[in-house]
Amino acid sequence: MKNLDDPMNETAFFTLSAQEVCAATGISRDTLYAYVSRGIVRAIAHPGDARKSLYDHRDVRKIIESKKRGRSRQSVAASTIDWGEPILVSKITRIADGRFFYRGKDAVGLSDTMTLEDAARLLAGLRVDQDRCCAPDFIPANHTTPFDRMIAMMAGEVTSHPAGDGRPVAAKLMRLAALAAAGMRDDGESPIHVMLARAWSKRPEAVDLLRRALVLCADHELNASAYAVRVAASAGASVPASLLAGLATLSGSRHGGLTPRCRAWMDRVEKRKIDPVQGGVPPGFGHPLYPDGDPRTRAIMQSCGQVGDAFWARIADRVTDETGQYPSLDFGLALLERELDLPKGAGLGIFAVGRMAGWIAHLFEQRQSGKIIRPRAATA
Repeated sequence: MKNLDDPMNETAFFTLSAQEVCAATGISRDTLYAYVSRGIVRAIAHPGDARKSLYDHRDVRKIIESKKRGRSRQSVAASTIDWGEPILVSKITRIADGRFFYRGKDAVGLSDTMTLEDAARLLAGLRVDQDRCCAPDFIPANHTTPFDRMIAMMAGEVTSHPAGDGRPVAAKLMRLAALAAAGMRDDGESPIHVMLARAWSKRPEAVDLLRRALVLCADHELNASAYAVRVAASAGASVPASLLAGLATLSGSRHGGLTPRCRAWMDRVEKRKIDPVQGGVPPGFGHPLYPDGDPRTRAIMQSCGQVGDAFWARIADRVTDETGQYPSLDFGLALLERELDLPKGAGLGIFAVGRMAGWIAHLFEQRQSGKIIRPRAATA
């Protein structure tokens, strides 16, 4: 019997036989096969015996931990907070088997041709047509990064948002957020990715790379910022107030704030001031929902030509080899910022502009539910 507590097994994925899984978890083979059919436990054909299968160590670990917690209401509720069980019903985005889907459509595939405006229409039923929602000018002084300008803009809109509080307002705020990030006036003609490329880069490839990145950032299920938006919306907060909650949460150093941290790490690595794995797993690596690698990052790296022997592809491979963690979206956005020579903080700006589409979708889905999000606290 393999020792499941051995840390050396953490990166050895498909290692367990059916007999070992059943012995470790206390389930029958019929239950194991049911788990496989439902996608709870992943399996592959045994390389030495086609009649047998090997089972994913990580999925077995989750079963063991779930059984240890028990199934009281309190333990189930506690398990939802930290990468646990689903806590809200949503039709917006689904993450499964190393892929993610917008309204049932593979998001990476959509990013081949879709614009952020297209994604907003798919996810939120939003029309961000230039001629319908030309936004007022917003070029704030004394805000140096795209994200700082977005925060300042949205905070101002909380107390002075346009009449009404529905999708037309949300569409205008989405475009206004992009203008704030770009630091430019609206020409009333250009799609969001074109505006950002024009404001930030002289590289001809920037237009398509930014378009793809924005679509890949558009939503990612019930992450911390989407949850914050839904909590605010459930309490009856206005559209700009709910979006401000999302922006504030995204700024956290364990969420979107990882992107500038990763960029700073990349600068130090390139200048050879630090070893890539100095101090353990660097910022921008590892995602609990993608133990085999983030598909968003793969798409961005491939689009930037960072594959094979390219410098950052080799650095990423080394980190993965030595830590078992793959590059996350934050690495991809920091890489894009570097490859296109974008302004400081543009990676986080791309993240925030793109995620507006998903936040707005979550906002209206939560409103439609008619429920307030109000969990109870357990006594320590």
